[in-house]
Amino acid sequence: MRSADELAAEIETRLRDRLVGAGRFLIALAGPPGAGKSTLADALVERLNITLPDAPAVAVPMDGFHYDNLILDARNLRTRKGAPETFDASGFLALVQRLRNATDDVAIPVFDRASDLSRASARMIEPRHRLLVVEGNYLLLDRPVWRDLAPLFDITIFLKPTIATIEERLIQRWLDHGFNRDEALTKARGNDLANAATILNESRSADIVLQD
Repeated sequence: MRSADELAAEIETRLRDRLVGAGRFLIALAGPPGAGKSTLADALVERLNITLPDAPAVAVPMDGFHYDNLILDARNLRTRKGAPETFDASGFLALVQRLRNATDDVAIPVFDRASDLSRASARMIEPRHRLLVVEGNYLLLDRPVWRDLAPLFDITIFLKPTIATIEERLIQRWLDHGFNRDEALTKARGNDLANAATILNESRSADIVLQD
């Protein structure tokens, strides 16, 4: 898989002629759970802020739009948490549409994995931020509401690890969160891998595909 430095260089090449003057650019970084999206997004933002200092970058995670567990319980969806229907897709679409042309500060929610809940207004996207690295599972999903995101992105990137790699990383993720081996296996091989299959099978094509 290409490094953050290599990916930043490709983004710079694709956007170079458009970065003169004003304007905001949205870069979608999509892929299944366990693909390394958050880690790559943070590294990419760091690198872009070095190579393109006149176009400050910031990460915009999709996970802040998880429905709260109380809502999931009321809808009998807690066991499917992380599936497309457990996110406020319309709310996220409205945020991305707003960010596209916003000239004021925009506060966004961020998911706290340790607490298993979203923190409202946890990150501020400022007018000076011209490169937004939008990161999430379903940015390219070809289903109602989700598919309306695609036209809002200037560049789309899809992380495509093998199922074996996804499973290994997901198991380790749950172990790191304090679950025992059996619990981690159940979580990874149940809902998580089902969501991964949905993303791999139903996502639109991307400008850049990164495979392990």
